[in-house]
Amino acid sequence: MPVFQETSNAARDLRILPSRAPPLPRLSPEPAHSETSEDNREVVVIGAGPSGLFLTLLLARYGVANSSLLCLDSKPGTLKAGQADGLQPRTLEVLQSLGIADEIISDGCHMEEVAFWNPVHSNRQTNGNGVHTEKGIERTSVVPDVNVPARYPFEVTIHQGRIERILQENLEVYAPKDTIRRSHRFLEHTVDDAHPDFPILVKYEYDLPDGTTQQGTVRTKYLVGADGARSLVRKCMGLELEGETSDHIWGVCDFVVDTDFPDIRKRCAVHSDAGSVMVIPRERIASGDYLTRLYVQVPGEVARDVDSETDKKTADKKRRGAVTLEYIFEQAQAVFAPYNIKIKEGTQPDWWAAYQIGQRMTPKFSARTSDGVDRVFIVGDACHTHSPKAGQGMNVSMMDSYNLAWKLVHSLHGLTPQRPLGTADPVLETFEQERVDVARRLIEFDTQFSHMFSGQMGEADAEAAGLTHEEFLRVFNEGSDFTSGCGIHYKNNRLIRTPLESYIGEVTQGDPLRGPLIPGRRLLNVEVKRYADGNTRQLQDEMPSTGRYHVLLVASNDLLDKSGSSQSAIVSSMEIIQKFPAGVVNPIILHPLKERFEWSDLPSCVKTFAEMRTYGLAKQEDAYEIFGVPKDEGLIAVIRPDGYVGMLAALTGSKLLDAYFRGCLVSI
Repeated sequence: MPVFQETSNAARDLRILPSRAPPLPRLSPEPAHSETSEDNREVVVIGAGPSGLFLTLLLARYGVANSSLLCLDSKPGTLKAGQADGLQPRTLEVLQSLGIADEIISDGCHMEEVAFWNPVHSNRQTNGNGVHTEKGIERTSVVPDVNVPARYPFEVTIHQGRIERILQENLEVYAPKDTIRRSHRFLEHTVDDAHPDFPILVKYEYDLPDGTTQQGTVRTKYLVGADGARSLVRKCMGLELEGETSDHIWGVCDFVVDTDFPDIRKRCAVHSDAGSVMVIPRERIASGDYLTRLYVQVPGEVARDVDSETDKKTADKKRRGAVTLEYIFEQAQAVFAPYNIKIKEGTQPDWWAAYQIGQRMTPKFSARTSDGVDRVFIVGDACHTHSPKAGQGMNVSMMDSYNLAWKLVHSLHGLTPQRPLGTADPVLETFEQERVDVARRLIEFDTQFSHMFSGQMGEADAEAAGLTHEEFLRVFNEGSDFTSGCGIHYKNNRLIRTPLESYIGEVTQGDPLRGPLIPGRRLLNVEVKRYADGNTRQLQDEMPSTGRYHVLLVASNDLLDKSGSSQSAIVSSMEIIQKFPAGVVNPIILHPLKERFEWSDLPSCVKTFAEMRTYGLAKQEDAYEIFGVPKDEGLIAVIRPDGYVGMLAALTGSKLLDAYFRGCLVSI
């Protein structure tokens, strides 16, 4: 008779699978299944590019799945070539918090340095007319690509289609495969007050195998347009992209390079007398070769011979149409001279295009229906467009979705404070408040950066126009906090609370990018040591993206004093957490003690609720020094589900903690 007999059940079967993020609890009634043939969904997403696919994944992970979620996309599959390819440090942090960053970080190309090349000023030559001309380019500086503290101090370039595939594979863990319906084209949406539970009617069309076209409809509670710069969802909302399109036209090409240019595997900003080029190194492909992306400035005289009566839009289209692959490389060769650059023999360009720089955005990112609820949203290129020079497109777009997803699910699941009928959810309203500000800053920075990049160093009026290398380098370095995504600062709102008076002195001092805890900024990652098992951990990994808040109790040196402020703060904070839906707020305790202690030395609630979320200082990093928190004072911090600091309070400020959560969660 066997000593052990293997049996199988549902619980045991789960043990051999990767752990899944737990869905958020639901207090609102489950949606009733339609008794008719109508298709009812709680959320419909239009567009399965990076922003739409990322939003769909997050909604599924947070608990909106199965028959409640649908994504429609006009394309037959994920992207195969071109478009966005760069991920910034903050985006990498977010992907890591979801457990899907490994392949991207492992296989992507890391850009840790940026080389700046400018016209040679030392070797002047004289032409036949006695005019001095400059020949060639020279490296003038090499600087870090990211100059702010970040867990990943580099950008990663990797094919957008590969990123989409990683997102879709993870989505299939949480939702049925038919959650995304491809080759389905959105037509319009209307609001039907006769169906208050699912008031938005979405019309779409798709092709049948026999070549005919079929139309369909789906009703939904919320609609999100992630359908790009020509967004039909935005058009149905009555919104337009507002801004300007410059005269600067650029060609872009992904290819395997053959060159003697020494910095081709670095990110480069190249200015020469012939124009400008940006070099973006790309990842290795299946052949073993490495791709390179070139952004090549097109001189203004290309296709300028248009009729004076032709409107600018038509003229610009003709100018873009005049840009050929051959022209891109002719211009690139002129900029790189005396170095040579061409497509590697035996290979073909992966992708190329011509585009025109424009900075535009919509004044609103949401629309309210007649019942007083914000039900239609836009994210990504649907609400802001800009040049690709600063590597922001995919990043800002995905962070729009990251900001919206948890707020939308909290509202759907009845986790936000109860409100009168006919009024908007104040938590969901903060999506537009926060992301419109980010988009405005994006447009301002991109306008400045693109103008300088498209300018010509060394011209007579360059210094007056701010086109010197020193000024360009200054703008690049000062913009790193924004371009990295690590310096985003949300203003005060319902979810970002700054006390009228500083609760404690030193914590608000110093460079906000160096680590101090500041409401509205992301929690900087630090290394900590988990007390229960002695494991060294990354603090960001202990707060994964599951749509939940965290209360970070930064204890003081009096942690073991049963009448001290630390234990009092722990007990009162745990009691406050219990007033809100179970599992939506997690406690995390950080302490500065070097000596060992027993669990019995702390309030019993610590081992009950935070045994595996109690941490001391790591050998390599002192979290208190990084966060700017005095060890004899400590503090309480609320970390939002998206990793941003929501509020700070002294250890004696538990009333502020209670007030904060009453503003963003329903009491039970």
